[in-house]
Amino acid sequence: MFFNLPTLLTWARIVAIPLIIGVFYLDGMSLAQKNLVATVMFVVFALTDWADGYLARKLNQTSAFGAFLDPVADKFLVCASLLVLVHLDRADVFVALIIIGREIAISSLREWMAIIGATKSVAVHMLGKLKTTVQMVAIPFLLFDGRVLGFIDTRIWGTWLIWLAAVLTIWSMVYYLRKALPEIRARAR
Repeated sequence: MFFNLPTLLTWARIVAIPLIIGVFYLDGMSLAQKNLVATVMFVVFALTDWADGYLARKLNQTSAFGAFLDPVADKFLVCASLLVLVHLDRADVFVALIIIGREIAISSLREWMAIIGATKSVAVHMLGKLKTTVQMVAIPFLLFDGRVLGFIDTRIWGTWLIWLAAVLTIWSMVYYLRKALPEIRARAR
């Protein structure tokens, strides 16, 4: 279904993107306030990723459109946030290129595999879910860019986590490419 509660939550993640970016262009707020607002917004909207899947199963409102839109919303939210973090000099452009490049490559691979009827070989794997989880933890740490409880430096933790996410990104890309390789070889002949 195009508009049910789980799908509306997914749409909310897409709508959140200009809101999170826009926070950094507001006048009348300190940078620390902007960081806090953007972090809270990101966390709230990232949690809708869990909520929409849970509700879709619980309410029996799963749909092909929702299954398509959910990962698209995740990718938009992560990629837009990474670009903001690069702009704010809180994330390395190399990390952003790795993560965004992988998303484009694997999305393209999945589309091609769907066309040839081999989607099972590139089905979502636990490694991809781990990659997404690490990204979804690293990004708010970097958006916050301060200290929590007086001693946890979120920039340091976020930097380590985003680099870990980049490593997991490459690892998961290699995994999906290896899974698709037999189909790729078969179609290349």
